[in-house]
Amino acid sequence: MLYGEHLHSLDTKNRVVVPRKIQEQLTRDETGTMVAYLAAGQDGCLYLFSERGFESAQRELESRVFAGKAQRAVLRLFFANTARVELDAAGRVLLPEKLKKHAGIEKDVIVVGVKDRAEIWAKETWESYELRNQDLLQHIDEVLRDASGGALPGE
Repeated sequence: MLYGEHLHSLDTKNRVVVPRKIQEQLTRDETGTMVAYLAAGQDGCLYLFSERGFESAQRELESRVFAGKAQRAVLRLFFANTARVELDAAGRVLLPEKLKKHAGIEKDVIVVGVKDRAEIWAKETWESYELRNQDLLQHIDEVLRDASGGALPGE
């Protein structure tokens, strides 16, 4: 499980360090290179999946009925805006220009662990998102109760 937030900056070649905790969830290809999948995410971030996490997301998408125009567009755009990426020896990943632009990333980023994936946010976008959703954290018990449709564990 991925969790926490980590502040990093892009280097001059548009690479960002993937935190060690997240690297530990990634796999290596046949040459020993650590690999991941980088995709345009929701709310202005990038998703960074392990190979297993990407396969899970793929199954989730495939399990939905794509009969409607909007559903087909989501499927097409998600996969069109996904790249298999390799981490270098220093644990950095190159952010493709198109994905960097999608997330509005220029220099400083926040890498957030979100259960089965990491999310890469422009620092300002993440701070704004946190501020807009601060009340959810203050009332987390109510939000979780509403989401689960009843009592929380331990109640």
